Amino acid sequence: MNRIARTAARTIRRGALLLSGLITAALLLIGCARGPLLGEVAISATTYDPAEQAAPLTISYTVGRPATVDIYVLDAGGARYDLRRAQPRPASATAYVLRFDGTVPTDDPLLVRRLLPPGAYTVVVAAQGADGQRDERRLPLTISGDQVAMPDIENLVVAPGTISPNADAIDDIAEFTYRLPVSATVDIDVTAPSGEVIPVVTREELGPYEQHHVWNGKRPNGALLPAGVYTYTVRAEDRFGNLVQRQGPIALENVGQPEARIVSAYIAPQRVMLGEVLTVTVRIRNTGTVPIRTYGPPSGFAYTTDEVYSSVAGGRYAAQAGGFWRVGMDWDANSGGGARRYPFRWALSERPPEAWTVPGEEDFFMPGEEITVVGRVRVLQRETKMGFYVGLIQDGVGFFQDRTGRTIVEVGF
Repeated sequence: MNRIARTAARTIRRGALLLSGLITAALLLIGCARGPLLGEVAISATTYDPAEQAAPLTISYTVGRPATVDIYVLDAGGARYDLRRAQPRPASATAYVLRFDGTVPTDDPLLVRRLLPPGAYTVVVAAQGADGQRDERRLPLTISGDQVAMPDIENLVVAPGTISPNADAIDDIAEFTYRLPVSATVDIDVTAPSGEVIPVVTREELGPYEQHHVWNGKRPNGALLPAGVYTYTVRAEDRFGNLVQRQGPIALENVGQPEARIVSAYIAPQRVMLGEVLTVTVRIRNTGTVPIRTYGPPSGFAYTTDEVYSSVAGGRYAAQAGGFWRVGMDWDANSGGGARRYPFRWALSERPPEAWTVPGEEDFFMPGEEITVVGRVRVLQRETKMGFYVGLIQDGVGFFQDRTGRTIVEVGF
């Protein structure tokens, strides 16, 4: 039995030694597989002149274990400029590459990025593993060349500060005016309260001159935006990567698209003698959500077929900018184009001119309002049959509900 026990003991000792060796080998293999926390770190050049180099520098590094990585630049005084901050990086035998054009972010809300001035710097790549171990490499870098003039956005004015995109030609657009001291690539966008970013100007290369842009309060596809307070951002970037910006509020109110419909139209009588008067009675409803701007001649005004709206009353009712609407009447054989279309026009208002919103000049046709406009035309045209019709006109924009309520009128002479 003693011999059996001694044999068993020797077998157990040999097994323990073998197991210990396997464990040690496995630990060594694991240690080798993990590799160094931070491997080779390199920079493509130790001297960099932003004005002369066509391509940016490259900073490459490898990570042997999962780590968070910081990459920053130190100037001669010890000031730190972060290029990457606490970026997670999995272990990889393939080098990570950071391109560096000599610019660094800043804490200045007006100067977003700036080109480092000429001088001696140190590029630092630092890694920290999950176990808290840290490692870093430091590489010298000299930025050479001359100091460059910084871009700026001078004398920026955004006006008006509140716009009402509703096609009434009153504060429908905002104008951005400013001056660039050096050539720059400009971006302008507007951020909605919801966080949506609406591009206004995208990567436009502009020279060192006075600049002007217009925003109509809409998305690029023409869709309306809701009323609210928005934030505009104007950015200018020079060829070296210096980036400046200016921001401010801009508000939208009374947003909408003007809409109106002719409910009914009656042209009478349908038989007249030359020199007699036709009467047109038109019922119109504002079917939109915004007021419609209008002006004369007023309801009840009388024309002859030899006249047009722009020739009566000393020309005071000639077509104006695209915010004004009127109702008009025309006939089939009218050969005129442009201003001759719908030569007989009346205001979308039942009120006399002295009761208009701006007495004698203009009035507003309010959302949901329904009105009756009456017009008169003395027939001097020598045609035996005249096909009259009515329509809605927005001056300078187009004809809405064109050729409505067509009526044949027989003329005797």
